[in-house]
This record gives sequence, structure tokens and C-alpha cells, in this order.
Amino acid sequence: MSRERVTPYHFIKAKREGRKLVMVTAYEYFQARLADEAGVDGILVGDSLGMVVMGYPSTIPVTFGQVAHHLKAVLSARPRALVVADMPFLTYEVSRGEAVRNAGRYLKAGADAVKVEGGVEILDKVEAMVKAGIPVMGHVGLNPQRYLVHGLRLRGKTAEDALKVYEDAKALEEAGVFSVVIEFTTAEVAAEVTKALKVPTICIGAGSACDGQILVFHDLVGLNPTPPPFVKKYAEGFEVFRNALKTYVEEVRSGVFPDERHYFRIAPEELARFRELLERRRAPRPSP
Repeated sequence: MSRERVTPYHFIKAKREGRKLVMVTAYEYFQARLADEAGVDGILVGDSLGMVVMGYPSTIPVTFGQVAHHLKAVLSARPRALVVADMPFLTYEVSRGEAVRNAGRYLKAGADAVKVEGGVEILDKVEAMVKAGIPVMGHVGLNPQRYLVHGLRLRGKTAEDALKVYEDAKALEEAGVFSVVIEFTTAEVAAEVTKALKVPTICIGAGSACDGQILVFHDLVGLNPTPPPFVKKYAEGFEVFRNALKTYVEEVRSGVFPDERHYFRIAPEELARFRELLERRRAPRPSP
């Protein structure tokens, strides 16, 4: 596999060539290393770390610093894949200046691009970031950061809602994004959006007609015992890890671990000298 770094240009080129894009949401060094060695095109350092890593009920509490921390861990793997930093809630909505400043900080830290949720309501922020030279990935359909207003419902079930998803995606393309994530949206609507856009669509729970797919690392390897309904598990990681830990607990308590293979011994002559030194140390000192 070529070690040429993937860039936003390669994403657009893949769409022109009809090549499917593959992304994984990952949060740390080994996850990024595994994903990159498997050949993914992109790694998203997602604000989903709120639930997956921190155990929060949603992405809303996630901070700029938390994403930056996990971005640094992912970048330590030196991936070939494009690395996208998710912009958490209220790091880009307040003003164009704040959006550019915060997105620029992620790029200065090493990210190749940023991702923002929303459609027509954030176009001015997207345009400002693009004009500043910041590659932006859009995100339409289900927006987890706006779940308190819109819920966690399937998008595109009605003609009116389908049109809203479509118009949001088209507006983001016109604003300059290099790709658009479509989340938890009916497959027919995602297919229409994909046909209409010149930039690639990266889907999660939105059907097979998209230009690419993205899943969260923990979901696809089975570390999350209750993944979203659109996830396919490619391993039973939760069971594998739990069984490994249960065996570890049993072996320590029974004395099986550690054995001779897992520790090291001092040379006999050094052991004799050590014991002699201990005897001297323990010997009572004469009173003055």
C-alpha cells in the first residue's frame, strides 16, 4: 500500500473515479494504527468520544480540549489516512471568527480537516472556514449535537424532511465542503443526495448508495455491547475482552500467573551478595 497521505483532494477524486471511501471514528493511538493498517481512507476523531470514551449521555458536554487530546493520540500513529477533527457543540456556532479560530487550532495541532454538524443555519461559518483555508466536512441528517431540539429520529421519512436534508447537503457543497456525512437517513434520500453532489457522501446508517461509509471503532469491533441499530459488528470485542480479564483475575488468584515466563531472576552470585548486604543492614548497630 502506498504511504502517500490521503487529502481532501483524494476524497473528491475517489468520487469521480467511483471508488468507495471507508472511514472509521477512532480516539487513540492503537485504534488509529489498526484502522490505518487495515487501509481506511479517513479517521474521524469524533465528539462521540463523549459516550464511547467518557460515558456521557450525549455529545453535548464534549469540549474542544477533549477532542484535541484524542486528536493528539490518533496523530501519534502517524496515519496515512486523512485525519478529521470533530468540532464539538458551541465551538463553531457562536460566530464566524470563533469557528475559524477553533478550526484553525485543530489544523495547527495536526488535523487535516474539521467536521461540523448542520445545514443552512451554519453556512456562514462554513464559508468563513473554507475561505481561511480550512478543509471542512459537513454533516447532515441526524445531528447528535442538536438532539435536544430535533431528537434522535430517522431523517427523511417524510417528503418535507427529505427535502430539508437534500437542501442542507446542497448548501454545504456550495459553501465549499469537500465531503458530507449523512447520518441515520432513509436510504432513498441519501441516494438522491449522493447523485446530486459532486463531493462524496460518507454515510452511517443511510444506505449503500453513498460514496463511502463510516462506523465507530468500538461499534464495529463489538466493544460496545449496545450499538446503534445500523451497525454491523465484525467481531465480539466486548466478550473477548471480558473473557480475557476474567481469566486474568482467575489466574492471579489461583497463582497460575505470573509463571517463570513472565518474570526475571537475579544471578546467584548477585543474590548471595544482596542477602549479605541485607544481613549487614539488619544487624543491630552498637550503641555509642
